[in-house]
Amino acid sequence: MIPAARERSFGGLNREAFQARLPRLVESLRHYDARTFLRDLVAGVTVGLVALPLAMAFAISSGVSPQAGIYTAVVAGFLISALGGSRVQIGGPTGAFVVVVFGIIAKHGLDGLFMCTLMAGALLVVMGVTGMGAAVKYLPRSVVIGFTNGIALLIASTQIKDFFGLRIDRVSGVFMPRLLEIGRGLHTLSPQATALGVGALVLLIVCQKFFRHVPGTILALVAGTLAVHLLRLPVETIGSRFGGIPAGLPPFHVPPFRPEMIHPLLSPALTVAMLGAIESLMSATVADRMTGDRHNPNVELVAQGLANLFSPLVGGLPATGAIARTATNIRSGAKTPIAGIVHALTLLAILIFAAPLARDVPIAVLSGILLVVAYNMGAWDEIRDLLKLSKTDISVWLATFALTVFADLTVAVETGMIMAALLTIRKVAVTTSVIEETDEEVEAGRIHILQDKEVPDYAVVYRIHGPLLFGSVDKLRSIAHGLGQLPPIVILRLRNMTAIDGTGVGALEDLADELHASGRTLILCGAREQPARLMTQAEFHDHIGHANICDDIEKALERATVVYAEQASRSSAATDEA
Repeated sequence: MIPAARERSFGGLNREAFQARLPRLVESLRHYDARTFLRDLVAGVTVGLVALPLAMAFAISSGVSPQAGIYTAVVAGFLISALGGSRVQIGGPTGAFVVVVFGIIAKHGLDGLFMCTLMAGALLVVMGVTGMGAAVKYLPRSVVIGFTNGIALLIASTQIKDFFGLRIDRVSGVFMPRLLEIGRGLHTLSPQATALGVGALVLLIVCQKFFRHVPGTILALVAGTLAVHLLRLPVETIGSRFGGIPAGLPPFHVPPFRPEMIHPLLSPALTVAMLGAIESLMSATVADRMTGDRHNPNVELVAQGLANLFSPLVGGLPATGAIARTATNIRSGAKTPIAGIVHALTLLAILIFAAPLARDVPIAVLSGILLVVAYNMGAWDEIRDLLKLSKTDISVWLATFALTVFADLTVAVETGMIMAALLTIRKVAVTTSVIEETDEEVEAGRIHILQDKEVPDYAVVYRIHGPLLFGSVDKLRSIAHGLGQLPPIVILRLRNMTAIDGTGVGALEDLADELHASGRTLILCGAREQPARLMTQAEFHDHIGHANICDDIEKALERATVVYAEQASRSSAATDEA
């Protein structure tokens, strides 16, 4: 046995706790080999090329020069991969920050943006160190979808001017006035810019639909640039608007610190920090689903915080995990954080050796790329599912969406959270009941009792006790944690689950998908009135299978016997064919 004094030899932490705070890169390098490096190298170069036009587009739409986006992708992308809690996360500038950054620059200037990013970085580090990584997941599904939809619509609206090559001196930072200005400027439409924008849009859609492994952003960028260079098209380019991109390493400078700006920048800094935390952990969760891995949210937040502390030192933007680039990284064969580091070094090499080639990149093509990004990040499919839920979930989504578009992202998230919390209290209160324990009531509950029933070896039974709402869905992860040790059938008793919301339904769907992907079956039983009604509205029965939702534990065990027999029959048939 190891003495207690020896156990606490890592700054007061035992060995297991100390290792849990290490970046995933440390663990990945322990068994690293040449074959893994080759995969990471290919993936890193691929995602680096994909990130190039996106980084420039995000920077231009945020109101800064294109190189600021590349500098962010290089510095923040390197730090997020090297120090983060995910194996394959790719970090850098993202569309989620475009509207926020544009507003900060308009109100406080570039120095205000840099100071705001530094403050957000410090907040993210504190969140990670204090274990707030898991708390970020407590945001209700309706709030997340609402502001994601709103941000996507705002980003799309900012791209219309450059997509059509409209001659508008200054576009408003507010949604409705922006649309009115665009409407008044439609007579200045440029056919050449529109053709380039539409061409990029069509190319990206075709690649996404039919050739998913082909980097459509690179094809659109190269094709558009060649068209401008060879045909001498009279359209606005990076060269004409910004004078090109300076070659060489990102310049280092320390932004001025102005104490009087702390108070006015506190709200924007909180918005940037929360948005960065949510986006990065959502991206890491998507990566977990694609790879079967599990990220460390607190280590990830510390890395995101450090990335945002260093990004302003090179004139960069706020950074976070990028879902689309992370997915590209995985599909390209990435295995470890080395791929993300290679992605950053690829962009650095382009800066040093190929920066002058960016002069002829047409702004309209970058706008076409961002329109596709806005559509993809919008989570529009989620709206259809959300409209099947309760009126409370729909009202929270609608309020968050409307306030994001017509007011302010900070106000939208704060209002959505307050509404969700108040409506959750109401939901819990409505589902609370006082019932007399009569003989009939006791007898009716007998079929839900597990004590006098035998659970077969091929099944395991879990029970949810209490409401499954947006603040508690993370507890479902305990079932999937030991996925490899679970038997073929998992039964989930809902008899003591008093209430559920849209986030809870989504968590059950995720659990069912995860079990199904591993060849296992989820069976639910004993749902009370409110959970049963909401799951029916959400068409959850179609997702899991009507036969796999049972009235009580007795019927669930009978269903488990049938499912196991079917699985055994299929396995026997497959063996005979082999």
